[in-house]
Amino acid sequence: MSISSLPELNTETYINRELSNIQFQWRVLALAQDERVPLLERVKFVAIVGNNMDEFFMVRVASHMQKMQHGGSSSRPDGHPPAQLVRLIRDEVTRLNTEQRRIKRDLLAKLALEGILLLKPDDLTAAERAAVRAYFEEVIYPVLTPLAVDHARPFPFISNLSLNLGIYLERASDDGELEFARIKIPTPDVLPRLVRLEKVMQRYAGLAEAGTYRFLWVEDVIQDNLSLLFPGMHVLEAAPFRVLRNADIDYEHEQDEEDLETVDVMDIIEQSVRERRFGTVTRVAVPTTISPRMLRRILDGLEVDEEVVYRVEGTLGLANLFELAAVDRPDLKYPPFAPRIPEPLVDTSIFAAIRRGDILLHHPYDSFDPVADFFRQAARDPQVLAIKATLYRAGKNSPVVQALMEARDNDRQVTVLVELKARFDEENNLEWARALEDKGVHVIYGVEELPVKTHAKIALVVRRESDGVRRYLHLGTGNYNASTARLYTDLALLTCNPQLADDATRLFNRLTGYAPATTYNRLLVAPEHMLRGLLALIDQEIAAAQAGHPARLIFKMNQLEEDLVIQKLYQASQAGVKVDLLVRGLCCLRPGVPGLSDQIRVTSIVGRFLEHSRIYYFQNAPAEARIYLGSADCMRRNLYNRVEVLFPVLEERLRKRILRVLATSLVDNQGTWELHADRQYHKVAPADQSVIVSSQEIFMHRSFGLDLLP
Repeated sequence: MSISSLPELNTETYINRELSNIQFQWRVLALAQDERVPLLERVKFVAIVGNNMDEFFMVRVASHMQKMQHGGSSSRPDGHPPAQLVRLIRDEVTRLNTEQRRIKRDLLAKLALEGILLLKPDDLTAAERAAVRAYFEEVIYPVLTPLAVDHARPFPFISNLSLNLGIYLERASDDGELEFARIKIPTPDVLPRLVRLEKVMQRYAGLAEAGTYRFLWVEDVIQDNLSLLFPGMHVLEAAPFRVLRNADIDYEHEQDEEDLETVDVMDIIEQSVRERRFGTVTRVAVPTTISPRMLRRILDGLEVDEEVVYRVEGTLGLANLFELAAVDRPDLKYPPFAPRIPEPLVDTSIFAAIRRGDILLHHPYDSFDPVADFFRQAARDPQVLAIKATLYRAGKNSPVVQALMEARDNDRQVTVLVELKARFDEENNLEWARALEDKGVHVIYGVEELPVKTHAKIALVVRRESDGVRRYLHLGTGNYNASTARLYTDLALLTCNPQLADDATRLFNRLTGYAPATTYNRLLVAPEHMLRGLLALIDQEIAAAQAGHPARLIFKMNQLEEDLVIQKLYQASQAGVKVDLLVRGLCCLRPGVPGLSDQIRVTSIVGRFLEHSRIYYFQNAPAEARIYLGSADCMRRNLYNRVEVLFPVLEERLRKRILRVLATSLVDNQGTWELHADRQYHKVAPADQSVIVSSQEIFMHRSFGLDLLP
């Protein structure tokens, strides 16, 4: 492949990933305005945007601020220097915040009509206020630790994601001297952020109004009772502020060569997670009503300037609206959905079912139970000799991890690669790793170099049978996480195909031993082989188009950013290959540019479930290599810095089902946004008198959707 023959990436042909990410948040926020979405679900989408933007500042904005501090320049094709990009991000985030707050106000007004209210202390009756004060004295007061700041006591450290009150006080002696104090608001894992008034009234006044849900923010309750915390002082002013810090952990700790054999990976991860609290400040959120003196005192204490300040209207930290969305009002939520058990797996051994033919699962429309059963039956089956699996985000109370521990209790040989570096899941994975090791499971943490993450989703079961040893596989696009399997759309394959099993065995040997020269017959494995394999498959489509044959690529993924893939897709478009890209989140490719990308269509589906499956379709590849599923997006991190797996779907009947998934997604006109050449996403609307197609609704009734690829 000649790199020089590829189209150049520059400011005209490459969209900045951070600005594209913010555009994705706008698409999520649009669901909070969609009248077709139940009211409490709309609140949830406001909270999702709040949570996403927290992570965005802790990771992405933090990285660009670091470049600014160290005088770094941009090496990316979009050409934005770090300082310029941070300013652009600020402008876009400010617009997003303003709209998010407006939508929140509108939703709260609608919720009030439904008997769900967010109140201020001034809204309460005398009896209600007395009950709330009693609750404060008994439950909240003992948890709080006011910290005075003066010549003898320095400004306290403000940890990441913390919500705080800054308070100006004056002594009752009225000597005119101002004092400053800070109170950290208890985190939701200590006390709920929302205080439900009905429960408070029932406990402290012996009565509660039935059928209503009235809440107060806990920081408002604290602020209303500050006099109890500072006896002998007058509270002159109090204002909340919320701090975000750089949370992108650097795991590349330098080690002396003679110490390499004694490095404790778990200790490194634990230390790094603790250090996350102390990262550089990337954002300070304050209310628009904050006084200049209060803001100046907070910024001086944090030793930051106003460039990191974001003034927002109303409550800080909207991710906590998840608590409000959890209110028990089924009439204001999506109707319950019961996922299916695929017919081949009903009332039968999972291994017997797999022997009869490969099984394709489409989550969340198909239940996650068969995946858990794959591990449970392996743990309990006396014919099973060994189980090997990778765990990236297993979640809490994981049935998969419980089954792996049960397998050790039953004397099975169990090997698990636990990825400790799964961002924001490190502590949870540390707990599982220790629990597995305590059971005698052989736990490993990575491959050779610590910075390389293992993101592949693969499990191998070795079973003794009458005709010899057989290997069973689960290969997926999503994590072994029962909770997210109800919310994320993913595909998974259960198979005992010997070719795939041989490759899986090689992969696990690569992960656990010393085998850097490992090759694979069917799997595309990163970081060594995947990118080269994808580019070669794209080249086949280019060759077919140049020979005058129909040629088509359909890629479904979460993100698209990798330079060579984008250049190759531009080259395919120029050759006449029809390219459909279903990219849920950020997309750095610019479609619809005449002579460059006019054969490329980019769409994004945003709906009830988070689109998460990765599908790669190549029209002119040999049948057995025409469709790949797997764990990898077309991102630099996936293709260069992670262990990833793309696996081919070898059975024709299953390839047809996946084509139906793609066909249904491509004609969706309810949750789809299309990226135009102007770099903006535009909502796709049904043409006059056309059929309304909601792909997620169709999948809920027919797991693999429509029949024809358009």
